[in-house]
Amino acid sequence: MSNPDLDLTITRIIKAPRAAVWDAWTDPRSFEQWWIPEPALCRVTEWNLTPGGGFQTLISENGGDFTPHLNGCFLAIDAMDRIVFTNALTGGWRPAAQPFITAIISFRDHADGTEYTSEVMHKSDADRKMHEELGFFDGWGTVIGQLAKRVERQVQ
Repeated sequence: MSNPDLDLTITRIIKAPRAAVWDAWTDPRSFEQWWIPEPALCRVTEWNLTPGGGFQTLISENGGDFTPHLNGCFLAIDAMDRIVFTNALTGGWRPAAQPFITAIISFRDHADGTEYTSEVMHKSDADRKMHEELGFFDGWGTVIGQLAKRVERQVQ
């Protein structure tokens, strides 16, 4: 299913049980704490964790005003296993103005905790390349690291 010409994938082992990682992802107040690379701040303004449910995040860089960050739609929620979302749609399956990605977030048991994978799909090779050049691995890697730090502290 993965297409290296269109997709970017990052996998990390998080030293915490899958339930802890899942909870950190599915609780909007927790999500706000790690979703955007620090020191920027995140605010969740919509969170309907059901297929077709919308979610919106805002970003504050340098402590300034919050501005739009991500407006998307959850496509699939498979408890403790995966979350699929896109910004090609907004809540209620409404078409978005500027679609860019569909992401599959997977959670798997691992001997050291949880194998966490983000597979981000793009409509074209040009979009994939642009996302990579914009810092996909650094940005998504940073937020996965922030997620790991948060849940690993909680389970110690």
